[in-house]
Amino acid sequence: MASLLGIDIGTSGTKVMLLDEKTGVAGIESETYQVSIPRLGYAEQNPDVWWEAVLCCLSRLREKYGKCYSEVAGIGFSGQMHGLVMVDADGRPIRPAILWLDQRSTKECNELNERIPEDLITGSLRNRIFTGFALPSLLWVKKHEPEHFAAIHKVMQPKDYIRYKITGMFGAEVTDASASLMFDLVKRDWSYELQRMCGFPPSVFPECHESGEIQGRVSRECACLTGLGESVPVIYGMGDQQAQSIGNGVFSEGTFICNIGTGGQVSAFCGQPSFDPALRTQTFCHGIEGAWTLYGAVLNAGMSLKWLKDNILREQSFEKLSEMAGEIPSGSEGLIFLPYLTGERTPHMDTAARGMFFGLHLSHTAKHMARAVMEGVTFALRDSMEILEQAGNPCSRMISSGGGAASPVWLQIQADVFNREIQVCRVSEQACLGACMLAGVSAGIFKSLEEAGRRFVTMEERTYKPDKERAAVYESAFGKYRELYRRTKALL
Repeated sequence: MASLLGIDIGTSGTKVMLLDEKTGVAGIESETYQVSIPRLGYAEQNPDVWWEAVLCCLSRLREKYGKCYSEVAGIGFSGQMHGLVMVDADGRPIRPAILWLDQRSTKECNELNERIPEDLITGSLRNRIFTGFALPSLLWVKKHEPEHFAAIHKVMQPKDYIRYKITGMFGAEVTDASASLMFDLVKRDWSYELQRMCGFPPSVFPECHESGEIQGRVSRECACLTGLGESVPVIYGMGDQQAQSIGNGVFSEGTFICNIGTGGQVSAFCGQPSFDPALRTQTFCHGIEGAWTLYGAVLNAGMSLKWLKDNILREQSFEKLSEMAGEIPSGSEGLIFLPYLTGERTPHMDTAARGMFFGLHLSHTAKHMARAVMEGVTFALRDSMEILEQAGNPCSRMISSGGGAASPVWLQIQADVFNREIQVCRVSEQACLGACMLAGVSAGIFKSLEEAGRRFVTMEERTYKPDKERAAVYESAFGKYRELYRRTKALL
C-alpha cells in the first residue's frame, strides 16, 4: 500500500496532506505565519519560515500516522504564485521573498508597459504587467538592491524553494513560471527575449518542466530530517489555483472555481491559452499538460475579513464574524464595502485603488460591517466571473473553495451574488489534494487524474441555491459597488 504527500505553501500558512491510496486522507497538518510589511506597500516573507513550517507539519504527520507516513511513494506541491525568491550559489535566500501582494514596483511596471512591444504582451505573455509579479519585482531589485541582484544564482517561486530543500535540485515548472510574466504561454517556456530586454542573465532561471514531471528524489539530508525515504520521487508541482482545480476534479471546460483565501480568484479550465483582450484577467499554464487556466484575481479577499477581525472589531474568530454576518439581511441595509485595501487586479489593474465603507449610518453595527465585507469581496469576484464569461468561457457549474467555503453564510452570499448554484468539495484542502493526485499519477499509483478524481473528489450533499429576492437585492447593490470605484478614482 502506498501514500502520498501534498505540500501547499500558502501566504498565511503551510498545509501538508498525507493521502492513503486506498482510504483517502489520513491526516492534514498546518502551520501559520505572518506576512512582513517592512514599509507601506511592501509584502515579504523569509523563505526559511516556509521550510520550518513544512518540517513541523511533516514531524507531526510522522508522529501521528507512522505506518502511512513510512509508505510515502510520491510528493507533490502547490503554492502561492508570483512571488520572487532569490538564492545564492549555496542555495541560501539572498533576501526575504517579495510576495504577490507587494506594490513597490509600480514605477517598474510603468516602465515595462512602455518598453515591451504590444505584440509580445498579447502574443506571448498574454498578461498585463502588474505589481507583485516576479518580473517587475526582479527589475526593482536590480535597480534598488544591485548588491543582491549581483549575488543571484537562481530565481524561483515559493514552492520551488521548498522543492529545492527536499531534493537539493533547482528547477522551474510551467504554472509558476508563466505567472512570473517572463514566460511564453504558447511555447510553454521562458521568454528569453523578454529576459534579455530587462538585462536578466538567462542562467539565473532554472530549466522549465511540466508540473507532473519527476524532478528527482528526496535528498539524503532531507531524509535524515524528515524520515522520508531517499527513493521517494518528487514532482515539480504547480501553483495553488491549478492544484485546486485538480483537487476539485475539474479536468475540462465549463466549471468555474471561486476561491476565497488570503486573496480571491475565479478560475476557468481552458484547452487553449485564451485571454481577455483588455488584459483584466490572467492566463497561466495549467498543471495538466496541454491546458491553461484563465482567472480573475482579487488581492484582498479573506485578507479583508482578517483586517476587519484583527484591526477593527478585535474579534477572536472567523466563525464569530460569520455568525454576526448571518444576523443581517442581504445588502447589509445599504452598507457597501470595496475590498481594495492594497490596490486591485481584476478588473481595474490599479495599484492606487483603495478600500472603503460606503453608506454608513448610525444604525449600522459591527454585524453590518462583517456582512458588508463578505458581500464586497463577492462583488469583486463577480467582476471576474463576468469577464471570464465574456472571454468565451461559459459557466455551467460553480465550485467554492478556500476559507470562504467554510462559512455557510458566505456560501449563500456567493450563490445569491453570482446567481448560481454553489457546490463544495468534501475535502477541505483541495490544493493539497490536487498536489497528491498529480504526484500519484506521476509515481504510477493512479492511471490518470480522472481515476484519482473518482476515488477522492466528492461534493458535499448540500448545495447553495440562489434566492430570487436576495439576488435582486444584490443586483442593485452590485451596480452601486461598480460605480463607487469609477466615481472616487479621481480623488485618490
